[in-house]
Amino acid sequence: MSTPTFLRTPAAEPTATLLLAHGSGAPMDTPFMTEVAEGLATRGVSVLRFEFDYMADRRTGGAKRPPPDMAILEEEFRTALAEVDVDGPLLIGGKSMGGRVATLIADEAFESSRIAGVLCLGYPFHPPGKPDNLRTAHLVGLRTPALICQGTRDPFGTPRDVAGYGLSDAIRLHWLEDGDHDLAPRVTVTGLRQSDHLTEVCGVVAQWCAEMVKAKTV
Repeated sequence: MSTPTFLRTPAAEPTATLLLAHGSGAPMDTPFMTEVAEGLATRGVSVLRFEFDYMADRRTGGAKRPPPDMAILEEEFRTALAEVDVDGPLLIGGKSMGGRVATLIADEAFESSRIAGVLCLGYPFHPPGKPDNLRTAHLVGLRTPALICQGTRDPFGTPRDVAGYGLSDAIRLHWLEDGDHDLAPRVTVTGLRQSDHLTEVCGVVAQWCAEMVKAKTV
């Protein structure tokens, strides 16, 4: 397990820092991840991005491998979290798979006062076309304050799907109308583009981060 390299997007006067992981098929510096990081930084949330080993290996000519077992990813996220040295409150999260991993380690970090909350950008509640193959067992009893930003057209979990999961009261859901798994709407249907939804997400996340930080310090 290698020591992670962080891609830093600092806020001028940060109120909190977010440790953010990528999804299963794309690295930490995609336009999606960059737009979110920059949007949050302008709203007072510094962002640290990192890559799991299988993705980082691709940058040095390694084979294009699928993600390893979830237990390995959890340990790599813990390693990244242990390497973070910032002043002020810290939150963790990720896009899709990265958010899923973050939720799996969140309670232990929250209960030790290491983090104030966990963020998911498009949670993979189930594989597309397999609604019975749920990835929600740990979310029923989650104790860490969580925010999930999800498109209403996401094949990994729609509002109808999620309504029946019995998720923890610690989880807040923010729905993006007509958004897909990348939170992108159809411009012909909504008149909006992905950038519009990401702007909305950054505003919602920044406000939520401020609330979590305040709650953690009371």
